Amino acid sequence: MSEQVKRATIGDVALHAGVSKAAVSKVLRGAYGVSEAMKARVEASMAALGYRPSALARGMRGSSFTLGVFVVDLQNTFMSVLIEGIRAEAEVSGYQVFIGEASRGLSQQQQMIEAMLDRKMDGLLLIAPFGTAEDLEEIGRSTPTVVLGRHGPSKSYDTVASDDVAGSGLIVDHLAALGHRRIAHLKHVGRERNEDGMPQVVRARGYVEAMVRNGLESEIDLIEGRWHQTGGQRAMELMLERPLPPTAVHAGTDMAALGALTALHEAGIRVPEEFSVVGYDNVFAASLPQVALTSVDQSGVEMGSLAARLLVERIQGRREAVSTVVAPSLVVRRTTGPAPAAIAPAGRS
Repeated sequence: MSEQVKRATIGDVALHAGVSKAAVSKVLRGAYGVSEAMKARVEASMAALGYRPSALARGMRGSSFTLGVFVVDLQNTFMSVLIEGIRAEAEVSGYQVFIGEASRGLSQQQQMIEAMLDRKMDGLLLIAPFGTAEDLEEIGRSTPTVVLGRHGPSKSYDTVASDDVAGSGLIVDHLAALGHRRIAHLKHVGRERNEDGMPQVVRARGYVEAMVRNGLESEIDLIEGRWHQTGGQRAMELMLERPLPPTAVHAGTDMAALGALTALHEAGIRVPEEFSVVGYDNVFAASLPQVALTSVDQSGVEMGSLAARLLVERIQGRREAVSTVVAPSLVVRRTTGPAPAAIAPAGRS
């Protein structure tokens, strides 16, 4: 009786290639983040050992009925609004949602996405992710993916975004109609490079276009900072140190706007009599009577619900990419008013 030839396993391939079994698994499923050198190394070992993935093993995975939701920053309360819509839609379709955060940059984002894929989640919903468009295309080619908050179009994944050009236009048009000319905009600059399609890039472009449209090209004032409360407060402090500060600010997000309001309060500057502030997102805190923040509403729950619905469609087999833009609206409250004649620099009467 002839001796049966032992079939090569993933472990054998890993040992031959000098890599981990997890690395071999990632190459086999075409996972995001695998280098060409690693892929070539593993494929060479598979060829040398005559390794063939089991068709049965490939078919056993089935569906886990789980969706991985990745967010950059959970401190931004607008994320909870989006997630509310995602959860509601996912539950209707029979899916559970698992959330991961990576506030420390692209490297942590890659690790988080790999962790979601290794746990066999059926699809990914990425909210305002880091990285280039090609980085996202690579993810979309290997697993069903929807990107929420970044503008498309894409070939390999779906996008859902607010019309940020129109949203910034609503802000500038509103302030200009109130007589403001020195209108500043806080443009987010964070740990990673700003890429085309990111909301901070598109909102800044919408601000510039609206300033030009209103005849205020000479007053364009882009201030770089962070879109959180501390960032908004620091940016406002810097504005107030100028000999001639602006009279209004498009803060980029509600969180930054709340920081700006804090700085104005501490400087003894009245809102809106002496300074107008507009946020973006229309989070719950913006509607509180003691805040009453004028803000752009993106219909966050509806955006999240739509993104989840598109992801389920992709999981179920749709291949053509869908790029959806949601129309925003401006909710006017008590932080905007007619432009003052002038504001004295901080510390002066």
